[in-house]
Amino acid sequence: MSKGKLPEQKSLLPGSPPSIIITKQSDTASSDDNDIEEVPEGLGYTPTLMYGRYTKDLGQYARRLSVIEQKRRENDQARYQELLAQEDKHSKCFKAYSWFWRRTFARLGEDWVILALLGFIMAMLSHVLDKGIAACTNSRTWMYQEFEGQPAMQYFVWVSMSVCLVMFSAGFVHLVAPQAIGSGIPEMKTIIRGVALKDYLTFRTLVAKLVGLVASLGSGMPIGKEGPFVHISSIVSQLLSKIASFKSIYENESHNSDMLVAACGVGVAACFAAPVGGVLYSIEVTTSYFAVRNYWRGFFGSICGAALFQLLALWFQKVNTVSALFPTYFTADFPFGPQELLVFALMGVVAGFGGASFVWLHRKYVLFVRNNKPLNKFLQLNRFIYPFIVSFIVASLLFPLGFGQFIAGGLDTHHQVHQLFSNFTWSHNAHTVEEERIASNWRTPYTGAVGNLALYLLFQYSFSIICTTLPVPSGMFIPMFKIGSGYGRLVGEAMALLFPLGVAYSGQRMPIIPGGYAVVGAAAFAGAVSHSVSVGVMVLEMTGQITHFVPVMVASLISNWVAALFQPSLYESYIEMKKLPYLPDLQPSAGNMYEIYVEDFMVRDVKYIWKGISYHKLKNILKSNKQLRCLPIVESPDNPILLGSVQRLELIQLLDNHVGRKKRLEVAAKWIEEEQKREEQEQLKREEEEKQRSRRPSRFEVSPAPDILELRERANNEMLPPQAKKEISSLLSPEFEPSSKKSILKRTNSLPSKGFIPHTHAEGSYATITGGTVNRIRSAFDIIFRKSGTLQDVNPDPEVGSNGTIGAPKKVQLPKARIIDMSIEEQKIWERKEMAKPIDIDNLPIDPAPFQLVEHTSILKVHSLFAMASINLAYVTNIGKLVGVVALKELRHAVQGVNNGTLTPESVKQKQEEEARKMPEKDKFLEESLKEFLEKLLEEYVEESLDKSLEEFLEESLEDFVEKVLDPWRNP
Repeated sequence: MSKGKLPEQKSLLPGSPPSIIITKQSDTASSDDNDIEEVPEGLGYTPTLMYGRYTKDLGQYARRLSVIEQKRRENDQARYQELLAQEDKHSKCFKAYSWFWRRTFARLGEDWVILALLGFIMAMLSHVLDKGIAACTNSRTWMYQEFEGQPAMQYFVWVSMSVCLVMFSAGFVHLVAPQAIGSGIPEMKTIIRGVALKDYLTFRTLVAKLVGLVASLGSGMPIGKEGPFVHISSIVSQLLSKIASFKSIYENESHNSDMLVAACGVGVAACFAAPVGGVLYSIEVTTSYFAVRNYWRGFFGSICGAALFQLLALWFQKVNTVSALFPTYFTADFPFGPQELLVFALMGVVAGFGGASFVWLHRKYVLFVRNNKPLNKFLQLNRFIYPFIVSFIVASLLFPLGFGQFIAGGLDTHHQVHQLFSNFTWSHNAHTVEEERIASNWRTPYTGAVGNLALYLLFQYSFSIICTTLPVPSGMFIPMFKIGSGYGRLVGEAMALLFPLGVAYSGQRMPIIPGGYAVVGAAAFAGAVSHSVSVGVMVLEMTGQITHFVPVMVASLISNWVAALFQPSLYESYIEMKKLPYLPDLQPSAGNMYEIYVEDFMVRDVKYIWKGISYHKLKNILKSNKQLRCLPIVESPDNPILLGSVQRLELIQLLDNHVGRKKRLEVAAKWIEEEQKREEQEQLKREEEEKQRSRRPSRFEVSPAPDILELRERANNEMLPPQAKKEISSLLSPEFEPSSKKSILKRTNSLPSKGFIPHTHAEGSYATITGGTVNRIRSAFDIIFRKSGTLQDVNPDPEVGSNGTIGAPKKVQLPKARIIDMSIEEQKIWERKEMAKPIDIDNLPIDPAPFQLVEHTSILKVHSLFAMASINLAYVTNIGKLVGVVALKELRHAVQGVNNGTLTPESVKQKQEEEARKMPEKDKFLEESLKEFLEKLLEEYVEESLDKSLEEFLEESLEDFVEKVLDPWRNP
């Protein structure tokens, strides 16, 4: 035996005796696609005169084995998590449900069914959410009124209720799903574009969004629910896709985007009972290109949601009939005069400037808080500091006995908007009782309606910017709507003061309706901030009247045009601040868009696989490029003709099926079965030879002679417990027969891996004192010592009482199932052999027609194709040969460079010249690095004196060299 090696172990290979490892099923780990490190060879065994000795530490050897096994287990778990991430945990329930659904309601058409379900679910969620918000608001008002006459206690309960709700919302969302923070529309805009954002469409995010939204809106903060409801509707739509019956709808990625766009419209419709405006608004704010054929999806789901939402309000809120969300009662005969159209147009101009400044101030405030190091350091001491400070200040300002009396702080959002849309003038004194009650909320003994409206507008404008930065679910549409309503009402009250008798036209005087100005202002300002004209349609649906349709559309168009000249929309501003991977638009002023081609910004170092690639090389490609979701397939490395593409998940599944744990155990079981058959044949052959020898006549007879061993055995048996005596007697009795040989796969926990194997050939007249009897005695004592843990002690336990009763019963843990696996060395040999085989490309689900571009495709065409087709990846070919790849990330950076003027034909040419000039330096660096690497490698090989070939040693070390030297050289 040579130094540095253990005694040779028999391999678990066909034709050789197996060395089996029996392990607990729960602790067994499989290999990671041949990701097996070299097992430590030996313990430094040195032969001596008699027995030999080991010169290395056994503990160190065991620790090294433990580290290797731990790494194998971690790699195995990582691979299985990636595979199981696409599987449904409740697949059995979904399959049973889908079986029932396909044979009943799904026959009507799954698109119709899923959209109707989505609408009904969102309507019920919206109704329940409104009930929860109203409960929080009414509780705060009730507590405030209970302490009437005690201003200090009223202030305490008013502020503490708001602060506690905001703190609860922030804490709950942070613990359950931080993705639920904010609006959700910017993220949905990115997801619909084709970018996968992690955990934004999960059930945890849905729960966090619903609970957090109830608490944050119930606190009275100036935030809304429209954006979060768009996010909630998209999550519900995605969860419905988990049902097996609906999976066919989401197999097509573009169809998935269409369904998500429809879900966004359903969310808006269920929030405001505005199906038409909701669909148009969702299309404007979430998509750049929309297929008209998908209109029916959005309208059908939105109408289902809006209808049920209004019916639920009719059934549970005790209203007389179905009504709009903010109903108005303007005169239909003379709603406005022709002269007022000029005022409405000017309102659109002012609203456009106000919307642009709102977006600009919002972005400046967010960046100030984010980049101010002292403030940021203070706020990072605890995540609850910022929401506590903001909620405390806002609640204090809204206190009805303080500053809140000037800004209608005692009213909730619904009552504020409803009163702002009222069709009478607050400045006049001739009011009815109901009108006086409404006007009293906007007047004080110190100020009039115009002054209060100015303060209300200033408060909403400033603190809406601040409150939307809270780490809670919040929307921006309602704050924009309230700001616009206050702005329009202020203009309407000013017009009523300037023209108390109204405006004259055709000999008639038409009175000024300030509520109409409030409606126009709401549509104009919300459209300016969101860059959408469909807000006007939503406003008309929410009011239930179309008397001011023309002024609303005129003001919305003008405000949208003015705001787009100066600032992007609020949602696009969010995307820029959050750095979401969204594809921006090419600016019309970018003149280089026709001179920049895809070859100027594509990735040339393409990772691909080819026909005949080995499993080992495939594993290395997947391991070193974990960010790739799919890989192209080419004819060969020398002839890279693009044949198609395949998903990463399918390749991982292919590797797992070839050398995974299940396959390895099947091979081990097959080898064991073959080995057992071979041993049985040899045993039959030996028994046949025994029978032939037993037929030979003999003049001598050998019989067992009594010996002192038998006397000693009898004495020992008398001292054994009854259970052991029974087993001894059964083994030594004449009726005892050896048990039939069973497969090693059927052994239980009671038998060790190298335990008792009964003697199989008969003990005839040839049994002697050193033969069968001694074997029986040895087997009996093996059973005694093996089961010593289950036998009763000869001396009773002190806990056993004098009457023989036992104190407390002992807990018995049932043995876990045991499986047979290869040893680490055997796995390495088997997997190395299997990984050298070529992959079976015929069984892969290959996409034979991936999206392709030619090298001289302009960036304008590439941008249009990516935007309209909603693709994320395109391969660049030259006469069919793969030369590069361009993804959404590269295109986004290129578009930004073209818009900023940094990516020009001159800059591209200059970069190419620099690359050509640096090539000799790179070649020299690579040559020196390779020389240094080989010298160090040979030194380590000589010093280690490993029991492996130089080829194996180089193969294992080459991957580290590529990561340290070649990758920086390829991608400077």
